[in-house]
Amino acid sequence: MEGQLVSWLTSLLTGGVGGNVAGALFKNLSLGALGDTAAGVVGGGLGGQLLTAVLGSGAPTGLLGNIAGSDVGGIVVMVLVGFAKNAVAKK
Repeated sequence: MEGQLVSWLTSLLTGGVGGNVAGALFKNLSLGALGDTAAGVVGGGLGGQLLTAVLGSGAPTGLLGNIAGSDVGGIVVMVLVGFAKNAVAKK
């Protein structure tokens, strides 16, 4: 049980970091510090799960695999939300 909790906390934390990294790299898509973090946390929570679902047994395992999947998930969700925000703002 503790291992699963640590895994989820790691996913959320690294997803938040990934969202902030994406916000810094893509200034035109940034949602602000809080928005980047929130989108990253959502992406981090989903990223590790989706990576395992898509790659199955070929998915990276352990802490490093969790961090990689969560970071990528955080970046992807932040960028997608940034694109959506910009599209709505143009109308």
